[in-house]
Amino acid sequence: MSTTQIQPGTEAGTATVTRLLQRQILPVGRDTDVVRLYVDPDPAQLDADKFDIGHTRAAQEANAVATRIQNATKGISAIHPDQIVSRTGFRVEAGDTVSFGTYFNAFPASYWRRHTVVDQVRLTVRLSGEGGGVIVYRSMANGRSQRVDSGTVEGASSEFSFDLPLKPFVDGGWYWYDVVSAESDVVVESAEWTAEVAEEHARQGTVTIGITTMNRQDFCAKLLGQIGDAEALQGVVDEVVVMEQGKDKVVDSEFFPAASASLGDRLRIIEQGNIGGSGGFARAQYEALKAARSDYVLMLDDDVECETEGILRAAVFGDLCRTPTIVGGHMFSIYEKTQLHSFGETVEPYSFWWGSAPGVPNGWDFGERNLRSTRWLHARVDVDYNGWFMCLIPLSVLEEIGLSLPVFIKWDDSEFGLRAKKAGFPTVSLPGAAVWHVPWTDKNDALDWQSYFHVRNRMIAALLHSDYPRGGRILRESFNHQVKHLVSMQYSTVALRHKALQDVLSGPHVLHGILGSTLPELKQMVAGSDDATIIADPADLPSVKRHKLPRKGRQATPVISGRQESLQALLQPLRQVRRPREASQTNPEVEIKAMDARWHLIGRYDSALVSMPDGTGAAFYRRDPARFRELLKETVEVHRRLLAEWDDLVEQYRTALPEITSPETWAKTFEPWMSSEAEESPETR
Repeated sequence: MSTTQIQPGTEAGTATVTRLLQRQILPVGRDTDVVRLYVDPDPAQLDADKFDIGHTRAAQEANAVATRIQNATKGISAIHPDQIVSRTGFRVEAGDTVSFGTYFNAFPASYWRRHTVVDQVRLTVRLSGEGGGVIVYRSMANGRSQRVDSGTVEGASSEFSFDLPLKPFVDGGWYWYDVVSAESDVVVESAEWTAEVAEEHARQGTVTIGITTMNRQDFCAKLLGQIGDAEALQGVVDEVVVMEQGKDKVVDSEFFPAASASLGDRLRIIEQGNIGGSGGFARAQYEALKAARSDYVLMLDDDVECETEGILRAAVFGDLCRTPTIVGGHMFSIYEKTQLHSFGETVEPYSFWWGSAPGVPNGWDFGERNLRSTRWLHARVDVDYNGWFMCLIPLSVLEEIGLSLPVFIKWDDSEFGLRAKKAGFPTVSLPGAAVWHVPWTDKNDALDWQSYFHVRNRMIAALLHSDYPRGGRILRESFNHQVKHLVSMQYSTVALRHKALQDVLSGPHVLHGILGSTLPELKQMVAGSDDATIIADPADLPSVKRHKLPRKGRQATPVISGRQESLQALLQPLRQVRRPREASQTNPEVEIKAMDARWHLIGRYDSALVSMPDGTGAAFYRRDPARFRELLKETVEVHRRLLAEWDDLVEQYRTALPEITSPETWAKTFEPWMSSEAEESPETR
């Protein structure tokens, strides 16, 4: 992994080592669905500058649509699976040029420049075949590229080395290389990005991987197999700890025997009750600290596919950071594998809402537009946190600031990132490290039981970290969202959100005690509610009967102007107290698709059949004026209390934070399952 050598010209006795930062890789199994994240046969055509098209989202989306049309008309070059000759080798066919300026093979120079001790890298490319060549490029933060150096193959094979400074990458930019073939095929056998660093950075840091799983036995077993089969992770991964919290056990998966064999004694499965993702990941953090063997603990979701090379890259990056740094990966869609779903996340401080970092669009597809042609990808993206679908945390950070907040799911990763940032430990979302995951946009977590955790944990995180008086906009937004759900006849969602706010008022010391009991209580609480009852069988769906014709035939639309939205915000609450049409209680007045289910559209009707975002069924919403008045009264009261008690709650939560996130407090929560583990024999564990 690294070799020690005396660097010529250095002071006597000062040794340096060569560290491998990144190597050329190709997709495992010659997967053509993802190949464009590794190699790119198309020319670069840089998109328009934001100063030319305007800074608004509408202008940028219009430009993106125009670009897609342009790409469709020019066609896209094909890559044959046979061109992938090995995990590190690629064959460039005669007369072709292929770029490795791609997500997984370009070198993210600006991130290394900003956060690590590295100030210069060496690119070494090995080619076989006559008549080929290598061209090295760099980009600037605005996306414009420059040719840096080149080399031509002489004879049957050649090795090229290029020394490349990181000095000009303050705001952004990448290095990459293109390979050109002439009259015969050229094979890029390998390419490596290395750096000379001080001897104190010689040691390769090791990792404990923590995976929390619940009833995703095949997904989890396949992920374990990926990790176990990755030769590059030998000597890097000390242990993989699986927190089994479900009924469908990973050990019962048909894929588990092979995964277990590949990992051997590096695999440990811990069975515990369902205490959520935060409880599972906190257990992994606790076990890593207790073992004191690894330098890092890596959080991985159980329902991901992983580019295992990213684990190694994250660990090497962490080794060479100037200060202990949390290193996260990016998320691609598991359904559209070249579509980038998360490139960098921040928490907007005034509204205290998470989302993509400024300048980062949602759902960027590398299959439609490559890295070299995409201007925004070249500016370095700074983040507040990284999702725990893939996130590497130094144990030294855990020792300093504690473990996960005990909040079951939602906001545990973002709160931890904010806590670490406040303590002086940055987070970096590192390009070239990524997983494929189910996108959040395909989930229903804003309406079902998960909405409780969204609301409660966001409010707790704001109490802990917001610097604005009374949390900025958070209370006003919370109230507005409650009213929107009320006029949308989503009464169970309103009740869940109301309970979330009540539980915030109960203070921080109840969090550990309710960690395992809250979810069953929430499900029982909404059982039988119209909007929480999902009708999956189309034969059971009630027929739609419109009881009032639309005025002049004009159908309501989910897309309205800002002025119309303001008008509806005034009218809709008043409409809810009117008695609904009797026939609407047996037959929905309209059927509304999930993508069109806006509050101002749903609220126009006395009942509606509304489909769910995950596509599994629909719910029959019915207007209930008495329920509306009752829940509105409760909403006003709980927000009044939060406003009045905000400063006191801030003091309570911030004072309690070190205690409720400490390994000692978490150990008490884990105790029932640790006791049962002690009674088991090594064979059953």
